Amino acid sequence: MEFSFDEKDFVSCCGSTKFAKEMASASPFGSLQDAVSVARDVWFNSVDVNGWLQAFSAHPQIGQSHAPSVASEASAQWSKGEQSTALATATGSSLQELSEWNARYREKFGFVFLICAAGRSTDEILAELKRRYTNRPIVEFEIAAREQMKITELRLAKLFSSRENISSTADKNSTARKAEDRISIISSHMTATSESSTGKSIQHPARTRPPITTHVLDVSRGAPAAGIDVLLEVWRGTQSQPTFGATGGGSWVFQGSSKTDSDGRSGQLLSIVDEASPGIYRISFNTGKYIPNGFFPYVSIVFEIKESQKREHFHVPLLLSPFSFSTYRGS
Repeated sequence: MEFSFDEKDFVSCCGSTKFAKEMASASPFGSLQDAVSVARDVWFNSVDVNGWLQAFSAHPQIGQSHAPSVASEASAQWSKGEQSTALATATGSSLQELSEWNARYREKFGFVFLICAAGRSTDEILAELKRRYTNRPIVEFEIAAREQMKITELRLAKLFSSRENISSTADKNSTARKAEDRISIISSHMTATSESSTGKSIQHPARTRPPITTHVLDVSRGAPAAGIDVLLEVWRGTQSQPTFGATGGGSWVFQGSSKTDSDGRSGQLLSIVDEASPGIYRISFNTGKYIPNGFFPYVSIVFEIKESQKREHFHVPLLLSPFSFSTYRGS
């Protein structure tokens, strides 16, 4: 059974018109898993900064039940439901404090505080807001984008569920299996539980992008860093991995190279394969060429893909300034 949706449906899931158009073009989908896989690729690799901000603006402020006028009726109803726990646990004083912190957040970052609020109390949301308020703007922007993707996945599940419910030809057993698949997809994204700890086999959608990706943000300018050469290598040798402070026993083997585009994202560093080869990887950036008077002639980030993680995606961003850099594992 295939599920077909139009742009209006996808705008309800994510307020970005770019996202909605690309998802509608990719429709119909054979399953929710297929839609989620395409949605992640579109959101993180095709939608630009303006599209992210457009999606953020479609959300009501946490603690308020009404949505902005740009939001669709379905989006407004879903926002209300997602905040039901927060609103049910709120007091007059906690709502006032939440409103004040929301105003501080918007003043600092320029967009609404975004969090996947489903099942969270007002106190939990307020604590997270205060913690994230200390972030640098470029870091917080990335976090907000990841939260938007979580919300989008939950809404895609609701969208598919509503289509299943109105279909007169849907088989009950098939519907039950799809519901289980929805829960496993959302749970795997929202928690850190691994397959080995649950003892269950999770169905993985086919990849739509390489298993390792990156992008570079110039923190000093608050903008993507274009034109940076990127190199990906993997460790090979008699030793299973390089040892800190030791030499010999192996070497770094070239895997792929690219240059960041106008949005700071690298080109393809690996082939699109269902399973990445477990091992130690090193991704290097020619930062000296990008910032000739900076402190770092180049930056290398070493990370490991374990056997149990070979179907996961590894996004390794670089946040760069002339005299500092940081990284994290993104989505």
